Amino acid sequence: MINIDKIVEELKNANQPRSDFVHLMDTFNDPYLVLIGCILSLRTNDKTTYPATLRMLELAKTPQEMMRVNVEDLTKAIYPVGFYENKAKQIIELSRQIVEELEGKLPDEIEDLCKFKGVGRKTANLVLARGFNKPAICVDVHVHRIFNRLGYVKTKNPEETEFALRKKLPKKYWIDINTLIVTHGQNVCKPIKPNCSECPIEEYCAKLI
Repeated sequence: MINIDKIVEELKNANQPRSDFVHLMDTFNDPYLVLIGCILSLRTNDKTTYPATLRMLELAKTPQEMMRVNVEDLTKAIYPVGFYENKAKQIIELSRQIVEELEGKLPDEIEDLCKFKGVGRKTANLVLARGFNKPAICVDVHVHRIFNRLGYVKTKNPEETEFALRKKLPKKYWIDINTLIVTHGQNVCKPIKPNCSECPIEEYCAKLI
């Protein structure tokens, strides 16, 4: 049986370098900033997302400010993140919704967050965990891949992984698990040719995928 307590402990002790974008997201205490940062990151690598996020924040940092930003200015600021034109329109529109329909406050329930156009469970869970400090499991490609590779879960996609982890992963790890696993995935446990010889949790890994 996999010892998840030891895995989490070893990953924390490994103190692997976080990407600039992961570090930035972890410093946000504002659910809105977590939300728009996560939207930028979708289908875009961290090296591209990080400077784009900084440029976006030079234009606006609140939904009240963002809803007044010219879409062309935001498009230019976030280029070249994936689907930058659509994301610029999406961010301005959801900012307007937050101000005009929600009294400027982001909801703190996953079902309500997923009502925003283009916001899925991954993004909503990250907003809950990092923005509201509520127990939530954000499952991206790294979390899905690594937990299946370890043999901790056996699932076909990130959504299945989320619900499997909800049943199995101790709740005390929910908020921090995404940062730990993403950092491990970026540094060591990569999709192709994982660096098992330098892996701090290699002894616990079933190496299934």
